[in-house]
Amino acid sequence: MPVILSLLVIILIVLVVSNIRIVPQAYAFVVERFGVYSGTWEAGLHVKTPFIERVAKKVSLKEQVVDFKPQPVITRDNVTMQIDTVVFFQVTDSKLYTYGVERPLSAIENLCATTLRNIIGEMELDHTLTSRDTINTKITTILDEATDKWGIKVNRVEVKNIIPPAEIQDAMEKQMKAERQRRESILRAEGEKRSAILVAEGEKESAILRADAVREQRIREAEGEAQALMTVQKALADSIKMLNEADPTQKVLTLKSLEALEKVADGKATKLIIPSELQNLGGLVASVKEIATEPEKDVK
Repeated sequence: MPVILSLLVIILIVLVVSNIRIVPQAYAFVVERFGVYSGTWEAGLHVKTPFIERVAKKVSLKEQVVDFKPQPVITRDNVTMQIDTVVFFQVTDSKLYTYGVERPLSAIENLCATTLRNIIGEMELDHTLTSRDTINTKITTILDEATDKWGIKVNRVEVKNIIPPAEIQDAMEKQMKAERQRRESILRAEGEKRSAILVAEGEKESAILRADAVREQRIREAEGEAQALMTVQKALADSIKMLNEADPTQKVLTLKSLEALEKVADGKATKLIIPSELQNLGGLVASVKEIATEPEKDVK
C-alpha cells in the first residue's frame, strides 16, 4: 500500500506540473475543451484540466511583417509589370484568427495580390510609377476591412518594388541619363558664369585700386610741389626781409639786381630787356615784369 500511494502521488504531481502553462508577454493561447473553444489565456500562469482541455493554438500579438513575392499586374494602358509588397499586420482577436480562416498568411497574400491587380488596372504606367502613396493607402484600407473578420488588423501596406518591362526600363534609363546630363550642363554653365562674374569683379576692383593709387600718387606729388614752392617763397621772403633789415647800400642792391638778372637769364624767357642804369632798382623790376608778360618773342 505505501508503494502504491507513493506512485499515485508521483503520478498526480507529474500530471499537475505537466498541465501548468505559462503564457509569455505579447502572446495568447487558444484553449479547447473536448474539441470546442473554451477560452483564451492571456499572459501569465494557467493550469489546464488534464485529458479534457488542450492548447489549440499559440498566437503572437506582436506586429508582424510579411514580404510577399512579386506579383504580375497589368496597367490600364496594357503594360505588364512586377510589383512586390510588404504587409504589416497584427492579431487583435485570437479566436477569430484561429477559427476564422485557414492559413491566414496565405489568405492575406492572395487578397493583397487581387487588390493590387484591381488598383493598378485602373491606372496608367506613368501614374503608377509616381503614385506609390496612393496605392499603399488604397491597399491598406481594403485589406484592413477584409481581414477584420479574421481578427487581423492591417496597419499598413508598402509597395516595395515596381519593375516595368525591360524595354520601358531602358527608355527610363535613357531619360534619366539625359536628365542628369542636362542638370550637369546647367551646373557647369552656372559655374562658368559665376567664375566670369568673379573674374570681372576682380578686374574691376583691381582697376579701382590702380586708379586710387595713381590719384594718391598725383595728390602727393602736387602736395610735394606745393610744399617745395612754399618753402622757396618763404626762403625768398626771409632773404628780402633780412636784406631790408640790414639797410644795404646802393652797391649791394646793384649786386643783388645782377644776381637776379642772372637767374632770369637762365630761365625759359625768350625776351630779355636790360635797363640802361643797373643802379636804378625800379628799372630792374620793370624789366623783370616785361620778361614775364612777353615770354614767347625772340631775344633782342
